[in-house]
Amino acid sequence: MLHTGLVSITFRQLSPAEIVDLVAEAGLEGIEWGGDIHVPHGDLERAREVRAMTVASGLAVAAYGSYYRVGREEDVPFADVLETAGELGAHTLRVWAGNRGSADADQEYRERIVSESRRIADLAAKAGIQVTCEFHGGGLTDTNEAAERFYREVARDNMRAYWQPNAADVETNIEGLNAMLPWLANIHAFNWTWGEADIRRLPLSDAEEEWKRYLRVAASTGREHFVMLEYVKDDSAEAFLEDAATLKSWIEG
Repeated sequence: MLHTGLVSITFRQLSPAEIVDLVAEAGLEGIEWGGDIHVPHGDLERAREVRAMTVASGLAVAAYGSYYRVGREEDVPFADVLETAGELGAHTLRVWAGNRGSADADQEYRERIVSESRRIADLAAKAGIQVTCEFHGGGLTDTNEAAERFYREVARDNMRAYWQPNAADVETNIEGLNAMLPWLANIHAFNWTWGEADIRRLPLSDAEEEWKRYLRVAASTGREHFVMLEYVKDDSAEAFLEDAATLKSWIEG
């Protein structure tokens, strides 16, 4: 079953309370709270406050979107990130699979990131939390092939996958989404231009054909997945409300 939501970093300029009000107005179901601005890593008091206001508005904490990079304990200890996720009430904790793209990762580096990923997954499992990796450039899950290899090598039941379109070609995206189905947790939804120096954000409705295909593939797992809007045209609340209505119509219709 697919659920709707928002990635809070879409509106870094807004407070958590303003984001909760906006998501409730849009009629979406949950929020992935970002670990850079809205719920900083290690700020347990803020995590509890944001959890309370989210739940009080009838919304779910869909995930904690941390900026922890596997293998970079010197930047922020994973224990702090995990504790914050727990206080936030997030059952899904998003991280990044290292800080090198797969093309730049030698075997020694890969083995270290895979080993560290197993370690943090085991720690999270004790807290009843699943760890997910961003499907994005700058890590070992940056292409269809690299992501599938990574999850097979980590081989932990609670190490799951995020997915988002990662190429201009729809068939390439479909191929990647199908490959991620065994591990799929949540999806980041957006519509923007590809192959341009300056990315332009566009209405989600302009990508109806491809997104309906993506949603059908995701729904085929029979599991629960949040599909969360990430970035909107002009960073505007009005564009978000329009995209939210579009997403709801696709999922509910």
